[in-house]
Amino acid sequence: MSILITEETQVVVQGITGTQGRYHTERMLEYNVKVVGGVTPGKGGDRVLGLPVYDTVTEAKAHHRIDASMIMVPAAGVLGASLEAMEQEIPLIVVITEFVPIHDALTIRSLAVEKDACVVGPNTIGIISPERSKVGIMPGFIYSRGNIGIVSRSGTLTHEIASNLTYRGMGQSTCIGIGGDAVKKTDFIDVLKLFRDDDETEKVVLIGEIGGTGEETAARYLKESNYPKEVVAYIAGLTAPREKRMGHAGAIISRGFGTPESKVKSLTEAGVKVAKTLDEVLEYLQ
Repeated sequence: MSILITEETQVVVQGITGTQGRYHTERMLEYNVKVVGGVTPGKGGDRVLGLPVYDTVTEAKAHHRIDASMIMVPAAGVLGASLEAMEQEIPLIVVITEFVPIHDALTIRSLAVEKDACVVGPNTIGIISPERSKVGIMPGFIYSRGNIGIVSRSGTLTHEIASNLTYRGMGQSTCIGIGGDAVKKTDFIDVLKLFRDDDETEKVVLIGEIGGTGEETAARYLKESNYPKEVVAYIAGLTAPREKRMGHAGAIISRGFGTPESKVKSLTEAGVKVAKTLDEVLEYLQ
């Protein structure tokens, strides 16, 4: 089994009438994703790509079984869209939008924890189970079905590594972008736990970046839980100049944590093979 999504996952797109919402909905339909409709306040009754548009998630849920929502609304509307999806108990909420105000992201995470809701993002490329389904904005053709799980803070590196794996004949079970923002709900540990219990996933690639403590925390979990599956990691930013401010929202280094050295040391001590190059990632997975 893949994790979080399957061929039967039914998806609603919040923000379907926008340029990006329409474009990526079309790409999901081409990937045979079961998109049942969209939500845009004030546009109820319209149709996009043959799909019905509703004013609210409540209305959409009254007409369809909804297993997942993909949120592609402007940053200022993400809080309201996320809260509505959670109030309607949508099992999986994927927030693609970037530049979400940090206070809004904190509110979303707080409510998600309270409701035990699965919220991925903000600022994520989403989730793909190759050749089955995707709730996200990744180009499906570079991913292939297999037994390697990917959990990543970087969308572009997820694409790069997945496409390299595909080229080498090594497919993926599920690939999840947890998002690059400092505040998010689903983290490395949440996904590692899902991969641990997934029979299809035999190896895991963890893609991290400088800044934040997510990789160090994940390393502690891997070590303390005696994680049963092989994990290979790649940390972006190993050569980043220390005197330069990084533009990525999550790239904050504080009190010795978040440095590339700290991440590599923590992961190595947890038994993880940390690749210095993208080619090394492939070598370690052979």
